[in-house]
Amino acid sequence: MTRSKRKWDHIEYALSTGQTRMTGFDDITFVHQSLPNIALSDVKLDVKIGELFLSSPIFINAMTGGGGEKTLQINRDLSIAAHETKIAMAVGSQMSALKDPIERDTYRIVRKENPNGIVIGNLGSEATVDQAKAAVDMIEANALQIHLNTVQELTMPEGDRDFTGALKRIETLVEQLNIPIIVKEVGFGMSMETVKQLASVGVSIVDVGGFGGTNFAKIENERRARLLSYFNDWGIPTAVSIIEAKEQHPHLSIIGSGGIQTSLDMVKSLALGSTAVGLAGYFLKILLKDGLTKLIEEINETKTDLTMMMTALGAKNISELHQVPLIISKDTYHWLNERGINTKKFSQRKIQK
Repeated sequence: MTRSKRKWDHIEYALSTGQTRMTGFDDITFVHQSLPNIALSDVKLDVKIGELFLSSPIFINAMTGGGGEKTLQINRDLSIAAHETKIAMAVGSQMSALKDPIERDTYRIVRKENPNGIVIGNLGSEATVDQAKAAVDMIEANALQIHLNTVQELTMPEGDRDFTGALKRIETLVEQLNIPIIVKEVGFGMSMETVKQLASVGVSIVDVGGFGGTNFAKIENERRARLLSYFNDWGIPTAVSIIEAKEQHPHLSIIGSGGIQTSLDMVKSLALGSTAVGLAGYFLKILLKDGLTKLIEEINETKTDLTMMMTALGAKNISELHQVPLIISKDTYHWLNERGINTKKFSQRKIQK
């Protein structure tokens, strides 16, 4: 099977397998503030992740590219939406374009439609320095995602089977590239142990890519003759992964992603410790079902929703949102306590004015 055909298979199966409500966000409840003492106009959404300055914590996370005309059209529309709403956008893995020059335009369209925006490149952890530099040059990337997808590769019939040396290669990329490196999981979540290893080699931004969103084990199992069904429920829920990452390294920039479907999910992700939130499957479904105009409207409405909820919580910015009190219950509470994380501190927080 060609890479181009596989890319389109991934999109179709992502839409058909859907997303679950297994992210852990339903276990998070805010403590209501009757006297927030701020105005809606006080709330600012701009953030800094690593060395990147974003006008909004929302961004379009890695989805596609390298699948011919169909993926070119998707990336064109997503890039237009990013440009119109002034949010960042990441592309899907660029390895296909490095191996087949014909596919490069499916990625270059993103920079063409959004010449001054924040655009993030994407490669797997097998990438060499030369490949990483070529991927960055291809789209004039402001940062480069290095995705970790061991379970997807193992489930993929033609996937990789050797994952040795990944951390060392990531360290080399951090040292050799002059733009931020974002290390991203693809739907199975990051543990505190993984975050500790990444921080030890100089990584300053992680995207937890938690369980509960697009399930690449299920997607790859749709392409297998013999199912590896034990991987279908494998992973760390997004809410848990955000907390584990923040607990391990409080000063690391954390991107929450994985099954985030509503503005309330986004605010919860940010309050748990993420600095930005990445959405992929949710935005893709809106684009393909309702079109570009509707996607732009949805992103703008989501920004308004974030501002409204932050006002209700008394948080003027993302840093203050990290301090609002909340209650953690059910499975998320149990997981965190088993992992030695004190959940009571979240309920005792208050914004330091």
